Amino acid sequence: MDKGLSCPVYKKCGGCQLDVTYPQQLSYKMRTVIGLLGRFGHVEPVVGMDEPLHYRCKVSQAFGYSRGRVLAGVWQSSGGKLTPVENCALEDARATEIIRTIAELATKHKIRTYDERTGKGFLRFVTVRVGKQSGEVLVALGVGKERTQSAEWVEELVGRCPYITTVVQCVSTDRRNLVLGEQETVLYGGGQIRDTLCGCEFLLSARSFFQINPTQTEKLYAHAVEAAGLDDSQTVIDAYCGVGTIGLIASKRAKSVTAVELNPEAVKNAKENVRLNGAENVRVLQGDAGVFMRKLAEAGETADVVFTDPPRAGCSREFLESLTALSPKRVVYISCNPETQARDLRYLTQNGYRVTHIQPVDMFPFTKHIETVVTLTRK
Repeated sequence: MDKGLSCPVYKKCGGCQLDVTYPQQLSYKMRTVIGLLGRFGHVEPVVGMDEPLHYRCKVSQAFGYSRGRVLAGVWQSSGGKLTPVENCALEDARATEIIRTIAELATKHKIRTYDERTGKGFLRFVTVRVGKQSGEVLVALGVGKERTQSAEWVEELVGRCPYITTVVQCVSTDRRNLVLGEQETVLYGGGQIRDTLCGCEFLLSARSFFQINPTQTEKLYAHAVEAAGLDDSQTVIDAYCGVGTIGLIASKRAKSVTAVELNPEAVKNAKENVRLNGAENVRVLQGDAGVFMRKLAEAGETADVVFTDPPRAGCSREFLESLTALSPKRVVYISCNPETQARDLRYLTQNGYRVTHIQPVDMFPFTKHIETVVTLTRK
């Protein structure tokens, strides 16, 4: 792209931080990774997108009310005002249309929006998840406790947006936290959608963690599996496995995979995905990956490869100690925060490992975020 976004709400929304040309963005991110990880080895050129727009396949917006209309947009952290977002250059176009339609129907049917000051009202926010390969679409409505008749206007929503696969309603009681609550009701369809990533099929619910840029995720995971050097003979541990994405993709080229995850909802999803793909060489365990690796090490066992894809805070010291105690031949460290990754690499390189490959992948164009795949081998 030879231009920036020229977005009318760029400074208010906060979703984008880089309103410059795409080559300039990649250059900025390359300098960032070299500055943080260059001390550990050569940094490969960042893998960018061919078309860096409308890549977000998961979109969330809040609802507010002004001058007789229901509006959808983003809450400002300062001032508590809603910035309406009519069109976003980063969101999937179907998600944008669905959210705009919900706001129109809410206005038409006089549905009250939620007021966090009083705790009253119904419609709070919406999350739309679009299957990039399957084309299936999940709409999750975050609502307050106040009851309202949803059937009529949801039927009208599906009529106007017939590509919607399922609609679920989640009650959220926390006044300020826009997170889907546990009380879930399916209003239309089966409550889940399917999508394909790197040849594996995944079931996705309203709360499933799944990367929001499938196009780049395939490149990211392809680099990760290639970096692992799998040839059907290795035992693999997928730490922080989530819904099992990396482990399932790696299982096609590994002898066996043990996927470990602490979150029980994610473990349930991961087990469903293992069954869906018929991956008989994958087992999913609920628990702390660090504790699991420590027990393996104490039993005199090890693994050939460990994949780790931690949250932005990086790996805990306890996890790193367990990893080095297990002493796998190779570690593939996927990170969404190279700053905490640099901290963790310092520990690993001081405790028996050396960095052999560093690959940045641009998952989030027009933001400052960058993902990196770092390969380490045992000295």
